[in-house]
Amino acid sequence: MNTPEELDELRTECRNLAQQIIDIFPENKAMVATAESCTGGLIAGAITDIAGSSTVFDRGFVTYSNEAKQDMLGVRETTLAAFGAVSAQVATEMVLGARRKSRADFAVSVTGVAGPGGGSPQKPVGLVWMGLSGPGDLTSAVELRWNPEWSRDMIRAATVRAALEALLGRAALARRPQDTPTSP
Repeated sequence: MNTPEELDELRTECRNLAQQIIDIFPENKAMVATAESCTGGLIAGAITDIAGSSTVFDRGFVTYSNEAKQDMLGVRETTLAAFGAVSAQVATEMVLGARRKSRADFAVSVTGVAGPGGGSPQKPVGLVWMGLSGPGDLTSAVELRWNPEWSRDMIRAATVRAALEALLGRAALARRPQDTPTSP
């Protein structure tokens, strides 16, 4: 998966997923925020490319540098020093910061190594951490590992697709009736 046609197909999938977000999220009057490093605003762009996105998209934070992560999202310097920018801990602090600094009910964050350079044995090209947060303080971080042979564009587009899919999945989870224990 690294031809121009495959990249176009991936971008079409992203557009379709973004359309689903625009169609589904207003049902719950839910808003979305993004906190992006390696994708540089592409997730926000995918959503806002769709007409009607203003009903669900609150804001996006492009925090490419560590300083931007700290200033805009409140990522702690100690977290960056201990784990590095590409980590579950930073992705989690990014997504929680996006929720805190917005009106969003749902947020997604991504931080990773899109390449072609910049990777290391511990954090190779294609490694991305994605943070998710939704109602009820349901927050998690997920590791994504893309093929390091892929182009930068492919890694970033695959990350956008994963983030949009995750937002849809988190929204579906939030809509499910919660199991509640019954009294004896």
